[in-house]
Amino acid sequence: MSGNTLGKIFCVTNFGESHGPAIGAVVDGCPPGLELSEADIQAELDRRRPGTSRHVTQRQETDQVEILSGVYQGRSTGTPIAMLIRNVDARSKDYSKIADTFRPGHADYTYTQKYGDRDPRGGGRSSARLTAPSVAAGAIAKKWLAREHGMRIRGYMSQLGPIAVPFESWDEVPRNPFYAPCAAVVPELEAYMDQLRRDGDSIGARIEVVAENPPAGWGEPLYDRLDADIAHVMMGLNAVKGVSIGAGFGCITQRGSEHGDELTPQGFVGNNAGGVLGGISTGQPITVSLAIKPTSSIRIERRSVDREGNPVQVQTLGRHDPCVGIRATPIAEALLAIVLMDHALRHRAQCG
Repeated sequence: MSGNTLGKIFCVTNFGESHGPAIGAVVDGCPPGLELSEADIQAELDRRRPGTSRHVTQRQETDQVEILSGVYQGRSTGTPIAMLIRNVDARSKDYSKIADTFRPGHADYTYTQKYGDRDPRGGGRSSARLTAPSVAAGAIAKKWLAREHGMRIRGYMSQLGPIAVPFESWDEVPRNPFYAPCAAVVPELEAYMDQLRRDGDSIGARIEVVAENPPAGWGEPLYDRLDADIAHVMMGLNAVKGVSIGAGFGCITQRGSEHGDELTPQGFVGNNAGGVLGGISTGQPITVSLAIKPTSSIRIERRSVDREGNPVQVQTLGRHDPCVGIRATPIAEALLAIVLMDHALRHRAQCG
């Protein structure tokens, strides 16, 4: 009921608040015998860590992960893997002025309506800080999928605000802070972000995620479709307002003769389906596209109300990402990995 656990066999429970003592995840259902160390998980956390460039929040969190259980002598035991990430650079005083008001576009109002109270420090439970435990859990799933099925899950930014980012090479993605696959566009992205920060405003982005080499046959009909579960988990990522798979909304203008991927003895001719047909994987790459909204916490004053319904002007101070999409790529990769590992284990349980 509480909505903090993802998966049916590979289950990930996320806990903590942005300015609490720590955040973390408990991963239950990981098969035994997987070689696993804190270094495996840390490598993924470092990709999403704040403060890595001038274009993201300057909150200085090391995001050092501690494995508390479920691993013995470097291998998973099959018991719950508990992981802890301590918060070391929270500035709760930055949020004292908005404790009794609601930031436009944020979850302040809805959390108050649901729970009657909320933790205003950094957004509390609604903060994107809580994506770090998901990345930690996704690191486990990535490693298992690579070992068992030779799968590789990668992502990149395809658009930042009005700037389209053409795909040039996967090699370019780790070489810049935007996860952009085109080196030529990086200076333009940097100039745009510098101006955006001076304006005290924010912007959205589009992220693409690809799972390569998935087996055919994963997923269930109707209510547990693979694509439905992917969309479900991606909509759980902070600031995501749209998810498309394969051709996505582009299929609106496609004719059936164009959209339906023809089959030949050599395989599928295209991949408009994004690797999923009837809720079950085709064996082609699984392609997912995410629309990420502008960050709600901005320095520009905006109209709102306080707890009593009185009109107020809200200005959010503190350290925030002017574009949360910049750090979203490793998070989206992790979430896709978690869903795919869960479906891999479900398929194995049903079909052997």
